[in-house]
Amino acid sequence: MAQLYLIRHGIAAERTEYTNDVDRPLTQIGREKTTKVAQRLKAIGVNFEVILTSPLVRARQTAEIFQQVGLSNIVEVFQPLAPGGDIQTWVNWWLNSPYNTENSHLALVGHQPDLGNWTEILVWGNSQDKLIVKKAGIIGVTLPENTKPIGGSELFLLTAPKWFIKS
Repeated sequence: MAQLYLIRHGIAAERTEYTNDVDRPLTQIGREKTTKVAQRLKAIGVNFEVILTSPLVRARQTAEIFQQVGLSNIVEVFQPLAPGGDIQTWVNWWLNSPYNTENSHLALVGHQPDLGNWTEILVWGNSQDKLIVKKAGIIGVTLPENTKPIGGSELFLLTAPKWFIKS
């Protein structure tokens, strides 16, 4: 079964500091915490065939940190990961991608509440707005083989970065 990691971007600059929300970058603390999360994933043997990221600056920077740590050689901007994006577009992409294999590991870097809602849809078939992903937090979902993942996936990880980073 394929494993999907839904990763929320790290701590970003305040909204009031930027005219356009799309341009908000990670803060220094956000970069440091995100780097520690990425290093911990690498230390436990996680690797991704591809990292798809929201086009927003803070998400792209998060994906780049994961790439720099060596979690994947491939980072692609994926428009549906922008706030308000459609999960069905991702499902269609995945079903027709070379990453729809039994042992693939994929990462999606995006935003809350979308990542929590996408997880609920994958696991339970609909969204209840209950799962919350902290900044630099991770949700892990096992995707079913040879079938559509909506309502048939299994949650295996939901963690805030503080529980994932070695002290």
